[in-house]
Amino acid sequence: MTEGPQDALYREVVLDHHRHPRGARPLERFDVQASGKNPSCGDEVTLQVAFDGDRIAAVGVLSQGCAISTSSGSMMAELVVGRTVEEAAQVAERFKKVMHGDDVPAEVDLGDLEALTGVRKFPVRVKCALLPWITLLDAILARRQGRAASDRVMDVTFEERS
Repeated sequence: MTEGPQDALYREVVLDHHRHPRGARPLERFDVQASGKNPSCGDEVTLQVAFDGDRIAAVGVLSQGCAISTSSGSMMAELVVGRTVEEAAQVAERFKKVMHGDDVPAEVDLGDLEALTGVRKFPVRVKCALLPWITLLDAILARRQGRAASDRVMDVTFEERS
């Protein structure tokens, strides 16, 4: 199979996010923390999310995992900061649909996330790309449910949530 220029560009985008992950530091102050694991490959992510009203003010993405998982978390950190909680949830849901085979609607700009659409060719790796996003949705759910700080750590296991 011959690699086209777009494939090479996408690979470079993924590698850049893996080598220089955005948001890869703990936050001094956060409102919600959620943890996720992908037991099929060992990827783990903990998200710390700080809110400013209804907007996401900061995201800390603490992860251990493959290049796809790390890159996806980095891309997420870039895409959701400054968005409303609802906008971030919509991006996460749209990305899930795209990773499960839907086309990217022309009016939707996934930014660097589009580089991960090629992962769909490898179904076992889709979970790697989705782990940070599923975990973000759980963090948003914790916020909506108004959980106390001590109740905010969750474990997302893909056999249960994918």
